[in-house]
Amino acid sequence: MAKKKKDESVKKFEDPNVVGLHGEVMEQGICDTLELNYMPYAMSVIVSRAIPEIDGFKPSHRKLLYTMYKMGLLNGGRTKSANIVGSTMKLNPHGDAAIYETMVRLSRGNGALLHPFVDSKGNFGKVYSRDMAYAAPRYTEAKLDPICQELFRDIDFDTVDMVDNYDGTMLEPTLLPTTFPNVLVSNNNGIAVGMASNICGFNLREVCQTTAAFIRDPRCDLLSTLPAPDFPTGGEILYDPTQMHEIYRSGRGSVKVRARWRYVKEGNLIEIYEIPYTATTEAIIDKVAELIKSGKVREINDMRDETDLSGLKLTIDLKRGVDPDKLMQKLFRHTPLQDSFACNFNILIAGMPRVLGVREILEEWVAWRTDGIRRRTYYQLQKKRDKLHLLKGLGKILLDIDKAIRIIRETESDAEVIPNLMIGFGIDEIQANYVAEIKLRNINKEYILKRISETEELEKEIEDLEKILKSDARVKTIIVKELEQVAKKYGQDRRTGLIYDHEIYEEEEAEPVPDYPVTIFVSKEGYFKKITPQSLRMSGEQKFKEGDSLAFSAEATNQSEIMVFTDRFQVYKARCDAFADSKASVLGDYLPQKLGMDEGETVACVCLPGDYTGFMLFCFENGKIAKVDLAAYATKSNRKKLTGAYSDKSPVKAILLCRAECQLAVYSTEGRALICSTAQLTPKTSRSTQGVAVMTLRKKALLDRVVLLEDAGIVNQSRYRAKTLPAAGALLKDEDRDDKQMSLI
Repeated sequence: MAKKKKDESVKKFEDPNVVGLHGEVMEQGICDTLELNYMPYAMSVIVSRAIPEIDGFKPSHRKLLYTMYKMGLLNGGRTKSANIVGSTMKLNPHGDAAIYETMVRLSRGNGALLHPFVDSKGNFGKVYSRDMAYAAPRYTEAKLDPICQELFRDIDFDTVDMVDNYDGTMLEPTLLPTTFPNVLVSNNNGIAVGMASNICGFNLREVCQTTAAFIRDPRCDLLSTLPAPDFPTGGEILYDPTQMHEIYRSGRGSVKVRARWRYVKEGNLIEIYEIPYTATTEAIIDKVAELIKSGKVREINDMRDETDLSGLKLTIDLKRGVDPDKLMQKLFRHTPLQDSFACNFNILIAGMPRVLGVREILEEWVAWRTDGIRRRTYYQLQKKRDKLHLLKGLGKILLDIDKAIRIIRETESDAEVIPNLMIGFGIDEIQANYVAEIKLRNINKEYILKRISETEELEKEIEDLEKILKSDARVKTIIVKELEQVAKKYGQDRRTGLIYDHEIYEEEEAEPVPDYPVTIFVSKEGYFKKITPQSLRMSGEQKFKEGDSLAFSAEATNQSEIMVFTDRFQVYKARCDAFADSKASVLGDYLPQKLGMDEGETVACVCLPGDYTGFMLFCFENGKIAKVDLAAYATKSNRKKLTGAYSDKSPVKAILLCRAECQLAVYSTEGRALICSTAQLTPKTSRSTQGVAVMTLRKKALLDRVVLLEDAGIVNQSRYRAKTLPAAGALLKDEDRDDKQMSLI
């Protein structure tokens, strides 16, 4: 009965493609239809269309470039794009428009790649323009760029597998045997079913140097030779080493890129000549026009696109007396002149999509390239062995040329020539065929001796190739040598500059901010409320989410700065005016979302630094306490996030702000307490200091919490006071316990 109900609950529909023997429409479960019809499509999109493989190409790229190679466009002249598109349809049946669009993106004229693979002539549009359309294929011409030598150098040496095309009329390669990690050099993005890929490009010279360093030492520091991505449109990366390290490790993350500009004093104007890779000139102009119309930007008279054959140029006419630096800072905040590139290094490895970090990508590429070198070496070895075999047969003919001629002349049947030569000289059929095909004019000692002289050199080459196949070190040396040649021949200087965090200056908004007294409230789950005295007097009990409660409250002003320490060893800085005035009856602003914290990052402590006098105490689980001058967190620029706010060597159990020296009560998980003075701790200016040992902990015991002595409720203070540190403390007596005591974290 239960089974019947389950079957009836399956939704069914009529599919005209599902018919019976007599033409009647059959019913099919929707789950079966999804499995039979949709899943093959989804897998096809993932494996055969949207996600690149280890050679750095999608199937559409590979089919186009291989077609151009077979057309002789690597060393020959250009041909009409329409001719290329038509020929590519023998491998790619997805339509001429899709093929031509693929060629446009690979072209030098479009500028979407650091190292284009198509040498183009004509209008191929521009990657930085949304509206600049490329010309039709009948008007443009193309050939392969010289760098494609590195794609097809080994294509005829059995380095990659060849498979039938869609109708079985010709063969095509499953991968292109690139001599450098093109997967990291060429920008690539694609949207599949349920997943996507977005790979930023890196500088070719830096990638080759890094790969060579990785081959020599797999544990090498990648950031030392490959500091950051390099985009075709230039610009400047706001460099965050911690963020870059995470991208290299996980293959996911975001890179902030901003435009490059210059101020032209004659004419009082700004020229923007490089923009982020993800932005377009039209989107930037539209956003600036919107800001002018809304009144948020009043410093601009006019903005226009003056892009010409010399390159991109957006010109901004300034009003008299405008500070160009302050204006650009405002435009960076509110327009695509500063944008983010979201990295998602999703690559097909052996037919399976995998999100890899840079080190893992290099590991996969080196393994794949090693296999390619071995296949090439084995192919060359077989060819040389075959040639040596023929020459050895020819050497036997040298002993008696007249005998060979007599055998051929005296043989009555053509079919018996080969067997008679085999018998006469003791050679095999292959050698006999080779001898029989020699022209009459070449049957002389000079020709035969010249050919046989190659035997000794061939034997040395064969011996060397056999050694390569047996030696991993030789194979790696070959890969490194080829990488160095590619870097020397095709390497270019970086186009995208790096701006380190200490060089970033963010000017505050010019609008005056009203200042008035407020009271701030922060809950344990990170909800923030800023309430004025008038609203506070009229309000009732503070509202919190179920299970949440008050963690911190203080009186401040609307212009007061707040610091929010998190569990990820970071501190976020903001001013109270960044938050709207609130009421006790609402939950307030959620700090992780408001401050743009990382996913899963939570609030550990909120404090008011004021004039940055005093010090911060970081109390760690291992019994150490770090005393850091509050001035270490002061910044001249309007920095909103500081990484490495405190040590990450041990979990933090309490964070306290102290304006002056004070007494602390330190508790351990084994029921001990210790009283010490902050004066016993040496202050440090380095935020990442691990601190000094304060409490000696027994095995499996941890520091539990730290509070100010006046809040501890300890009666017998002399029992727990320590003259020197570290100290074990004393077991806590019942009269000194305070069950209502709360930690300040």
